Amino acid sequence: MSRLQTRFAELKQQNRAALVTFVTAGDPNYDASLAILKGLPKAGADVIELGMPFTDPMADGPAIQLANIRALEGRQDLAKTLQMVREFRQDEQATPLVLMGYFNPIHKYGVSRFIADAKEAGVDGLIVVDLPPEHNADLCDPAQAAGIDFIRLTTPTTDDKRLPKVLNGSSGFVYYVSVAGVTGAGSATLEHVQEAVTRLRRHTDLPLCIGFGIRTPEHAATIARLADGVVVGSALIDQIANAASSEQAVDGVLSLCAALAEGVRGARA
Repeated sequence: MSRLQTRFAELKQQNRAALVTFVTAGDPNYDASLAILKGLPKAGADVIELGMPFTDPMADGPAIQLANIRALEGRQDLAKTLQMVREFRQDEQATPLVLMGYFNPIHKYGVSRFIADAKEAGVDGLIVVDLPPEHNADLCDPAQAAGIDFIRLTTPTTDDKRLPKVLNGSSGFVYYVSVAGVTGAGSATLEHVQEAVTRLRRHTDLPLCIGFGIRTPEHAATIARLADGVVVGSALIDQIANAASSEQAVDGVLSLCAALAEGVRGARA
């Protein structure tokens, strides 16, 4: 079993959802970003999504766009991001790590080289938001053949006719984007989330993780009662943006992660 399969199986036995945290590699700088990454499992993150910085993150709102800018200004690139994963894996073997981003940097790096290096570094899955299932042969198929899960995004506008195609070849988990829009833009109603989970369950047995707009432990707990995972990104990145120093950024992210984890873990008690 993969790390993702193992983690979600463990959490199912514990009758709780996963806390899935998103941070951008290299934000606010390499050393602080690595400290955040290494600290997340102990702070309560069950799965980590690590953003691959890109100049044009079209699906992301202002918070993550600015995180990308900060990382790129620090000369973070895909090679450094993979190195960060290697350093993370020196001490942490259990927590699944998923790279999230856009196809352009992977294409530039070279798909075959990227898959080989990502596997060697300890990457468990990929979320590539601008690569639809019609292009599975470009990355999804070779990644899965190498043992790296390929995780799909579904949205409120992905109808029942489109869903089977989107989910074809998906593995690891399904990421449900709960609002139509960019990251950090509002949040869905509880009723909407309940309806979405029911609908998605008709199409897949993969774990369902819900994100976009989840900012507080209370909101995370509400979603954790319905879904297999709760994804939080912009709220964590705001801790970095508002910090006066790298140390404060690290402490802010890990403190919020711990609070979110407490909310998620107590949600079904």
